[in-house]
Amino acid sequence: MKQIIQFFISKSDNYYVAEAIDLPIITQAQTFEELISNIKEAVEVYMHDENAEEIGVANNPSLLINFEIPAYA
Repeated sequence: MKQIIQFFISKSDNYYVAEAIDLPIITQAQTFEELISNIKEAVEVYMHDENAEEIGVANNPSLLINFEIPAYA
């Protein structure tokens, strides 16, 4: 059972985008702080609609965030 939900974060010109690696969760925001809040909310909504045991995720998983830094930055 997964204890961690991992997210990959990228930044476009106007938005930060977070995509879960193993689950169909995606969200975006204009600031990084807002994105963190949106990730927590998106996970909460997803977990509310799914049976955690059936999808192999612990009831209170931790969140791991990977942030892409472009080479040209």
